[in-house]
Order: sequence, then structure tokens, then C-alpha cells
Amino acid sequence: MAYVVRITPRARRDLANLFRYINAEDSESAQRWYKGLREAALTLEELPSRCPVTPENPQLRQMLYGRKPHIYRVIFRVLEKEEIVNVLHVRHGARRKFTASDLR
Repeated sequence: MAYVVRITPRARRDLANLFRYINAEDSESAQRWYKGLREAALTLEELPSRCPVTPENPQLRQMLYGRKPHIYRVIFRVLEKEEIVNVLHVRHGARRKFTASDLR
């Protein structure tokens, strides 16, 4: 079963900030890495439950992307009945724990 992957406005802002932070506009390797992150998030259309739940909230899941020390967490919610995956947040793995206020 294929899910529809929706990237929320918050996650879009996260991605835009990340794009600027890694200077992807001026670096071909950073552009490839960034594109790989976006494509990895879109693979959630197939078997999104393959990813573990977040330690902060068992209703959310996370996908890790990258290699140390550049690991990013794609935090998402799976709506089984609607067959939708909402990507909520993209953040560096070393950042403080995710909280409900981070969704605002």
C-alpha cells in the first residue's frame, strides 16, 4: 500500500534553513546530500512503519539520514486509515529532544 507523503510547512522551513546552513546553493556535494535527504523522506510512501518510534513520543516515528556527525532526523506521523505520512520536522540528530512545542 502506498502512502501519500505530505511535508508540513514547519518541515519545509526546516529544509529551507538546512539548505542555507549547509550552503547547498554553492556546493555541488551539499546539493547532492540535500537532495538525498529529501528523496529519503519521500521513500516513506512505502512501509513508513519500518522506521522506529521517537523516544519523545510513541505516536511519532523517525528516519535517520546521513553519517556521523551529520545525522538528521526526519520526524513524522503515520495516519494509517487515511494512508498519509505527515513529515513534521527535520532536525539535526544532536539537537535537544523534540517537544510538542516544536510543531508550532
